[in-house]
Amino acid sequence: MIKILLVEDDLTYSRIIKNFLEKNNFSVDALTKIEDAKVYLDTHQPSLIITDFRLPDGTGLEVLRYSKEVLEDIPVLLITNYSDIRVAVKAMKMGAFEYILKPINPDELLLTVNEALEGANETPKKKKKSAPKSDEDYIVGKSDTSKHIEEHIQLVAPTDLTVIILGETGTGKEYIAKRIHRKSSRSHGQFVAIDCGALSKELAGSELFGHVKGSFTGALDNKIGHLEAAGGGTVFLDEVGNLSYDIQIKLLRALQERKIRKIGGNQEIPIDIRIIAATNEELLQQAKEGTFREDLYHRLNEFTITALPLRERKEDLMVFANQFLEQSNQKLGKNIKGFDADAVHIFEKYTWPGNLRELKNIVRRAVLLSQSEYIGINSLPRELIDEPVTKALEETSNVESADFKTSQMLQEKEMIIRVLQEVKYNKSKAAKTLGIDRKTLYNKMEKYGID
Repeated sequence: MIKILLVEDDLTYSRIIKNFLEKNNFSVDALTKIEDAKVYLDTHQPSLIITDFRLPDGTGLEVLRYSKEVLEDIPVLLITNYSDIRVAVKAMKMGAFEYILKPINPDELLLTVNEALEGANETPKKKKKSAPKSDEDYIVGKSDTSKHIEEHIQLVAPTDLTVIILGETGTGKEYIAKRIHRKSSRSHGQFVAIDCGALSKELAGSELFGHVKGSFTGALDNKIGHLEAAGGGTVFLDEVGNLSYDIQIKLLRALQERKIRKIGGNQEIPIDIRIIAATNEELLQQAKEGTFREDLYHRLNEFTITALPLRERKEDLMVFANQFLEQSNQKLGKNIKGFDADAVHIFEKYTWPGNLRELKNIVRRAVLLSQSEYIGINSLPRELIDEPVTKALEETSNVESADFKTSQMLQEKEMIIRVLQEVKYNKSKAAKTLGIDRKTLYNKMEKYGID
């Protein structure tokens, strides 16, 4: 039976998740603290880890980080509130398989668990050989920005120049890198993506360059590194700014001499690869500050492509959303035809801090939940709907300039404040006067920021 480690301090929530997964034939060990999880991982090897973000002695990112240090290729799912969406996206860059938003939908949880376990069951060798063969996952978009990026891709792809792709987390930097690879003369070779942020300092050298048997504790066999394994293909170094200084030196030497030396080895091995790097950091500034080698920066930066955040390319928003809808329909066996006008309006007003990854997750969840032919606001996360209204409440002082819905919300807020003042903030009396229950009153007070 497949074993899952669940780290969740809300005992009621933990019990619900545990019972649900066990009914679906999984074995679940539930813990509440990070330190307990670390002790557990030192002596057990679960097939999957599910951890809440907010824990009593820290965050789920610590569980994720520790799992990467002591175990190899164990998928981690992060449970988070919508307010922590930026952290959830950061967790993806640290190596988390996926994040799940509260309140958890059981079907979504089971789908994500099965996807994570399916990916983990693929052997590393198989993964390396499955080079991308089509452009079906890449969306050009119709904005001038997207067209400009595509022009740069078509220009640089046939060359062997190293490329740096700049952009916020979730803007599709890896998709751009794959697109370059597919359009290049190396398309017959492998595309090996390496998340530098998920590499531990101790094992980064081994992962990139390989090692010889006995070179350090735990080196039980010879290992081929990613740079050697990708011979004839392309290596994508995601979040390259996270590489330690000593690894930067070795990478620079490999790029200059086109040779590598395994950890603990004496033999120099020739490599034939193209490097594409990506970062959401300002590498030149890091170089000036001394945290990133300036000579390596210039060696990588033979050509630059910038992926703009989704909030700055709204013309492409529904192009991406419809593509994700089609993919989700195929994956979930559904036939949702599109988005209704209210859903489109919400999408266009939202700021998308998680960019394309957030959009893809929200669309997939909406397809899963939708009971009609078109996705409406009932299938979208509550926070997604509330954000535009909350922003309008903060920025609009003149009711006449707000739309009808915002005007209604402002009037409701003013009424609640007035009634609370009249009853000297007695919540029970206020709820009775307003004709609502206390829970609804508390929810509305929290929604409007009323203390």
